[in-house]
Amino acid sequence: MKARLIATGERAPSWVAQGFAEYQKRLSHWLPLELVEIEPGLRGKGRDPKRAIEDEGRRVLAALPKNPYVVALDVPGRQLSSEQLAQRLEYWRAQGRDLAFLIGGPEGHSPEVSAIADEKWSIGPLTLPHMLVRLVVAEQLYRAAAMLANHPYHRA
Repeated sequence: MKARLIATGERAPSWVAQGFAEYQKRLSHWLPLELVEIEPGLRGKGRDPKRAIEDEGRRVLAALPKNPYVVALDVPGRQLSSEQLAQRLEYWRAQGRDLAFLIGGPEGHSPEVSAIADEKWSIGPLTLPHMLVRLVVAEQLYRAAAMLANHPYHRA
């Protein structure tokens, strides 16, 4: 099983890119994780934010692997403890499909993207920079995989 993190936004700050790369490397033998960056829709004065969301949605859908189990990161989604995330990861593995984790743009996911999500995951009620969310997701996936492998990374 492989995982793809499809994230709206480009050019992460170096500290985010380095942190993500570190967890991506650590995850590589348990859950290979690929990052796909999606160009944000055009925003600004005189631009329609709805069109930007639709454009992002089309690009996200085009970046999905074949027949994935889709988990959309969404504030109103289901909040999970690290232990619960490990249980979800075990469930996802049992599905026998590749995973796709989706991080939307500033206004969230397009209706088309939300509609294809198999589930929605909230990393909490805090408002976080979307670039930081990539790093948090990678770390939490590593933590969950480590827990399932009885690796001592997680100490609760």
